[in-house]
Amino acid sequence: MADRVPGARRAGGGSVRAEVRERGPRPVRLGPKSVAALVLVSAVGVVAFGWPLLAGADSGLAHAQDAPWLFAALLPLLVAVVVATISESGMDAKAVAMLGVLAAVGAALRPLGAGTAGLEPMFFLMVLSGRVLGPGFGFVLGSVTMFASALLTGGVGPWMPFQMLSMGWFTMGAGLLPGPDRLRGRAELAMLAVYGAVAAFAYGTIMNLYGWTIVPGLASGISFVAGDPLHENLVRFLVYCATTSLGWDLGRAVLTVVLTLALGPTLLRALRRATRRAAFDARAVFGEPEGTAPGSS
Repeated sequence: MADRVPGARRAGGGSVRAEVRERGPRPVRLGPKSVAALVLVSAVGVVAFGWPLLAGADSGLAHAQDAPWLFAALLPLLVAVVVATISESGMDAKAVAMLGVLAAVGAALRPLGAGTAGLEPMFFLMVLSGRVLGPGFGFVLGSVTMFASALLTGGVGPWMPFQMLSMGWFTMGAGLLPGPDRLRGRAELAMLAVYGAVAAFAYGTIMNLYGWTIVPGLASGISFVAGDPLHENLVRFLVYCATTSLGWDLGRAVLTVVLTLALGPTLLRALRRATRRAAFDARAVFGEPEGTAPGSS
């Protein structure tokens, strides 16, 4: 059943009303421009993380030096994702306001568990937000949240653009999960909890790839060796992850699962209610007012 909301009045005196079809909240849709921008920024991120594995022994690895260039490339690409999403889905100031609020909440949650066995409560918020608001919105939210939290905690350094990319992928993945319009209840919560656990380990692994290539003095069995065959370095990398960060990743995954199952129903309802009221994808259809014959003045 369509709701009728008052519209403008025609020059001939006929009243015009906008009909808005009432439906459940949907993620912010991705158009071709948004997909192209996300693919481009992800490609830049993959190259940024992976190039040391393919570099020669005399390449002079310097993530600390390439980080400013990555950050300079990342910011305009994030803006491109936002602009493309706005132009293709009709997002407006309400969506930007929601992005700011969620990023601020996520940034405030991050210090609560920083430095304590990998317990980071912001991850469950990113999972639920990405699920409700979609992959494009989710990628921007994850990146902006990590940027804001770095400013809040004083964690600005060469690692920051890599964290922004990793968190953007983490949140975007939640928006790509199946059944956003149909799957609800316990099945959805279980899916989000499983994704949160797997993605928490994936986040830690990706960030390890950044740190492993630049940390000197590791044991020979797990050290990165520039110029060695790719498969040998990957074996060392897996051993490095298992021996140095598995406990941190496990703590992050467990907390994400617990918070998703405990607070997920309430937060999902709140996010979907806010999305429904914001009506990012509402379509206005103009027609004649009730009781007015077509062609009458």
